[in-house]
Amino acid sequence: MRYLLTAIRRLLASKRNEEVRADGGTVEGSEQAARDDGSGLFDSDLVESSPFWLPPFLLMGFFVYGAIAWNLLISLTDHTGFGEIDYSSLDFEMYSRAFSDPQFIFAARNTVVLIVGFIGVCLVIGLLLAILLDRQIRFKNGFRTIYLLPMSLSFVVTAQFWLWMYNVNSGIINQILGLVGLGPYNWIGNPELILGAVIFALVWQFSGYTMVVYLATLQSIPNAHYEAARVDGASTIKMYWRVIIPQLRNAMISATVVLMVFALKAFDFLYALVGGYRPPKGADILPTLMVRMAYQNNEWAYGSAIAILLFLLALGIVAPYLYHQHKHGNL
Repeated sequence: MRYLLTAIRRLLASKRNEEVRADGGTVEGSEQAARDDGSGLFDSDLVESSPFWLPPFLLMGFFVYGAIAWNLLISLTDHTGFGEIDYSSLDFEMYSRAFSDPQFIFAARNTVVLIVGFIGVCLVIGLLLAILLDRQIRFKNGFRTIYLLPMSLSFVVTAQFWLWMYNVNSGIINQILGLVGLGPYNWIGNPELILGAVIFALVWQFSGYTMVVYLATLQSIPNAHYEAARVDGASTIKMYWRVIIPQLRNAMISATVVLMVFALKAFDFLYALVGGYRPPKGADILPTLMVRMAYQNNEWAYGSAIAILLFLLALGIVAPYLYHQHKHGNL
């Protein structure tokens, strides 16, 4: 009877591509055999879960990456005005024009200054605020809310708020500077001051975000690290400089990428500041130049070329972050 049951089990297992072990149990058939008849592919988790991930993947691919590819194709044409786009002659003339255009070079320089200045100051102020709140001061929850509140405002509200703050005659900035005998300064109308004024307004809005990112990481550091530094005789400054701040590297990288995205969105701030495509003199950046060329001058090909160059600039900042995350197994 035992031999009969083993023979039946062996027969059923062979039909299911399984092997019968010496103790009468069965094991799965080889993966190679499953791949050979194609059943492994269709039985995989990737295929079985496709109803959930495939539709959003196709939609994102079409509306995001498809739009980028179409924009790249338009940038290779000479299309201007309205009408059919002629794809018969593709070249890099618009990119050559961009690198020899003083407007583009000026806007690119301003964009780099805006990104570097805005991100650098935000990271420093956010770190100082996070360390201050991590020292268990009184009313720290109230301070945290006050510092984070500007981030909840839109660029339009922030622009109008700072337009009033920077007013030459009645702005509070000039009123305060007047108390110490300085000013008044035309922050919006002076080409040498406008970019710094924009950076200062953006820092005011987003330094609370970097504070939260740093503070979350600071509060996750074990107390043993602080105690070990104190036992070794390190002062407070040395403890933060040599022990605590190096552990904030991942938080700093994440905050840098997010701040870079906010910096590229400064177009909204500048548009709301003046109510048009032409920003104040001295504050032209690549996003404002791109929109002005496309929607005001109807130079679609040139505007698309500027958009692609701006995309490459953003990719150049994000790609090292993605590589860092992939290298540490976070992607």
